[in-house]
Amino acid sequence: MSDKRFTEIWYENAGTKLFAVEAGSGPAVVLLHGGLANHLSAQLHAPAGCRVITPDLRGSARSIHADKLTWQQLADDVAALVRHCGLQRAVIGGISFGTGVATATALRHPHIVEALVLLHPVYAGAEVGLTSAQQAAMNAMDAAGTRALTEGMEALFPLLDTLPEALRARARATFATYDPASVAASTHFMASAEQPFATAAELARVTAPTLLVPGIDPYHPREVAEVYAQHLPHRIVREVEVEHLGSAIADFIHARFAV
Repeated sequence: MSDKRFTEIWYENAGTKLFAVEAGSGPAVVLLHGGLANHLSAQLHAPAGCRVITPDLRGSARSIHADKLTWQQLADDVAALVRHCGLQRAVIGGISFGTGVATATALRHPHIVEALVLLHPVYAGAEVGLTSAQQAAMNAMDAAGTRALTEGMEALFPLLDTLPEALRARARATFATYDPASVAASTHFMASAEQPFATAAELARVTAPTLLVPGIDPYHPREVAEVYAQHLPHRIVREVEVEHLGSAIADFIHARFAV
């Protein structure tokens, strides 16, 4: 990466080489991207005045992994990244699919979670599962990911048809850099409908203060955010426009770390 503001990070966990970048200084924040995205998409919401670490999740972009994925594995990767960066604790946040990884991390590795940030959560737990709209979207991604094994990354392009042309062009360029087998593994995991927790009651175990921003579309339904709002003991719920997510995270973090 030629941008001097960012430092590349390569680290290993469970025999897999994983990638991340970091930039800035201040309270440490690990910000996790959504499905079929990469660290660059998480950087769009980077809070000012923080040390922001954005990984490519296992099976995404430069973190190549073509085998089965699990929430436990993804959470362990986040914990390994925190240790690799010399941190004992960090704010762990995610958007969309990344909220599942962040929640799994808070449940599995609570000792490393200084605070939790959940932007447009997707997963309401195994007792609820996915909505029909969510399952249909994930099935479409899985079908495209499977085709990518034989057709190349162009198989993903139809998933972008509803985006404005400028965004579509950038996304196509990003997809072109992906590893087909990793894409197939990650989209299959998403379509499996596996959840990062079984019952909503488990969320009561998350003692970290949490910023919760409800979703705004059928793939991130408000009902999912309501599950978190009802069960997380120390949550703050904010309604935030997408372009202001970074500012909302910064306000939340700097209020927590204010002396």
